[in-house]
Amino acid sequence: MPSRKKTSMFASAFCTCVSSFVVICVVLATPQWVSSEVRFSRTGTAVTVSLTYGLFSGTCEQFVDAGLQVSETTFQVSEALSSSSSSSRSLVVATIVVLVLALLSSLLSAGFTCTNAVSNPYQTFLGPIGVYTWNSLCGVLTLIAMILFPVNVEGNSLSEELAHSCSSSLQEHLGSKHNYGYSYWIMLLILILNIASLIIIYFYDHARYSKKKEQERPIENAPKDVILF
Repeated sequence: MPSRKKTSMFASAFCTCVSSFVVICVVLATPQWVSSEVRFSRTGTAVTVSLTYGLFSGTCEQFVDAGLQVSETTFQVSEALSSSSSSSRSLVVATIVVLVLALLSSLLSAGFTCTNAVSNPYQTFLGPIGVYTWNSLCGVLTLIAMILFPVNVEGNSLSEELAHSCSSSLQEHLGSKHNYGYSYWIMLLILILNIASLIIIYFYDHARYSKKKEQERPIENAPKDVILF
C-alpha cells in the first residue's frame, strides 16, 4: 500500500487531471469560441453579418445599413464549409482531432494518478514518469489547438466563409472584427491544471528522492572499520 503522503499527493493530481478532462469536454461542446462581425457590400447598401460559432455549430444574423435585421439562424460548421475552401475545413477537423487526443491524454493521466494513489505499481512508466508524459502531452496538444483556431480564423478567413452560408447575395468583403469567447480562453485553464498536476508530482518525486538520499547518507559517512565489521 502507498504511504499516506503519496496517496494525498496523487489524489490531488488526480483531481486536477479530472478537472482538465471536464474542461476539455466543455471546450468541445460549447459554441462560444469566437464572435465575428463581417461587413460585405451589397447592391446599393452594406450588410454586416454577426456570427458566433465553435467547432461544430454556430449562429448568425444579418444587419443591413438601412436598419433591417434578419432573424438569427443556426448553422453547422462542417456543412457550411462543405463547398468552401478545403484548408479551412481541414484546420477545423485538425483542431477537433487535437482536442480529442488531449481529452484521451487527460483521461490516461487521471488513470495513472488514480493507480498511484491506491497502489505502488512495479512498472516505472506507470509511476511519475507516466504522469509526466501524459500531462505534458495534454498541455502541448491544448496549446496546438489554441494556435490552430486563430490561424484558421485570421489566416484562412473562416468567419468570412461561414458568413457566405448565411446569405448568398453578399459581394465584396469590406472588413471583419473578431472577439474570442470563453470556450477558447478556458483552454488556458487546461494548461494551468496540467502544470499544477506536474508540480504536485514533481514535489512528491523530489521528496522521495531526498528521503532516499538521507537513508543512504549514514552508510556513506560510517567509519570503514564499522562497515567491515
